[in-house]
Amino acid sequence: MRHHPLLACAAILLAATVQTSSAADAQLIVDASKPGPVISKHIYGQFSEHLGRCIYEGIWVGPDSPIPNTKGYRNDVLAALKQLKVPQLRWPGGCFADEYHWRDGIGPREKRPSIYNSNWGGVVENNHFGTHEFLELCEMLDIAPYICLNVGSGTVQEAQEWVEYMTSAADSPMANLRRANGRDKPWHVPFIAIGNENWGCGGNMRAEYYADNYRRFNTFVKNYADYKIRRIACGAAGGDYDWTEKVMMIAGKQTDGLALHYYTIPTDSWTGSKGAALGFGEDHYFSTLRNTLRMKDLIVRHLATMDEFDPEKKVDMVVDEWGIWTDVEPGTNTGFLYQQNTIRDALLAALNFHIFHEHADRVKMANIAQIVNVLQAMILTDKEKMLLTPTYHAFEMYKPFQDATALPVSLVTPDYVFGQEKIPAVSATAARATDGKVYVALVNVLPTESATVSTTLVGLAAKGATGRILTAPAMDSHNSFAAPNAVQPAAFTGATVADGKLTVTLPAKSIVVLALQ
Repeated sequence: MRHHPLLACAAILLAATVQTSSAADAQLIVDASKPGPVISKHIYGQFSEHLGRCIYEGIWVGPDSPIPNTKGYRNDVLAALKQLKVPQLRWPGGCFADEYHWRDGIGPREKRPSIYNSNWGGVVENNHFGTHEFLELCEMLDIAPYICLNVGSGTVQEAQEWVEYMTSAADSPMANLRRANGRDKPWHVPFIAIGNENWGCGGNMRAEYYADNYRRFNTFVKNYADYKIRRIACGAAGGDYDWTEKVMMIAGKQTDGLALHYYTIPTDSWTGSKGAALGFGEDHYFSTLRNTLRMKDLIVRHLATMDEFDPEKKVDMVVDEWGIWTDVEPGTNTGFLYQQNTIRDALLAALNFHIFHEHADRVKMANIAQIVNVLQAMILTDKEKMLLTPTYHAFEMYKPFQDATALPVSLVTPDYVFGQEKIPAVSATAARATDGKVYVALVNVLPTESATVSTTLVGLAAKGATGRILTAPAMDSHNSFAAPNAVQPAAFTGATVADGKLTVTLPAKSIVVLALQ
């Protein structure tokens, strides 16, 4: 058994109960009397890059396409994203951002220059999806834009003028250029990233050099409107704590957030095969979940480093690239990063949600990679066909946690043992949503065994619970264009409330989200 204390007093209370629990039982306490921080809706953000078929074919097909569309945007994708309530969307990259020159993507589409995408697949794109198309998409779906500036190959002037073009209402050259291109009113752009992965594809910079560049670019990112743009600095890859230390030391006082990128891979090496998206065995099922749980340690250690230079905790952590990265689907362009999506990946997403909730006081934004047709996508398309992935369903089920108030939980869970290693079998989170209801989310990662969770409710008189479950028969169960609804949420009837205790039986490899009545 493994103890994960979040409440000091809970451990004492649990000690008396755990002695009688069986190997597949977990003991949980939810304390509604001690509300914690707000879980920012922005941790449920998405990421769209000019990569593979994410933008073209995934979101944008053009107004002349036979695929049903509104002003060039796929109607089926628009409807799915509206249902998901995406809080913010990161664009145009990714590595693509530090080669993107925004003036190539404005004005009449037929006059925009084509560009070569050297990062992703070596394809030529026509720039038909640019600033106006992205920001209009965000307006249509009530999504906050998160723009990534070109620091790697761009200039300070270029960055300054782009921000003015998007956000200024003045009678000025850039605002008037926007008007000439058909948009009078400025857009609301609350988030700006100053560069992306500048330690790698964004320029192979040293931390000190990037931090100085951040300070320089940041000086010219002006607040043209009556709100302050929140500026996000390029953060570390995984466990590069030296990068965090140097950027915080040099530029920490000039930033609102520091990014963190961490991808889960089934294997332990980025060279060679990262592992298959389908057809994997229990060894890769286990290692994937084990590796994704490393996110917690990364957040704790990076925050500790940040706090050395920001003791008042003014700088947010922004996990603006995360998710599973596997080998591409056989027969597809290796530069398009197209992979299938299984129940394993939905479990991975939910485990990360719980980690973000646990650190909701500091983790204020996250962006899974990516929204359509790339890596851990919400949506897959094939010409006129579209399907929702298990990860989409996980995001949709967790919508009540957007801007909810976290409630402390304390969990004693059995272990999932594989070979000589083990990880917690059950994960839990709880919050009071903006509708006033208390929601409890539970994950059982055991591949073949159910788990029973006995929950003591403190400061809460519940009479019942309703909810939904996402589960599937196989570790690699997924939705295909031939069977698009093989994995989808269903009503959950395995929860009972009696004498102030919530008891839930979780099937193998399942996610359950409950609303307490």
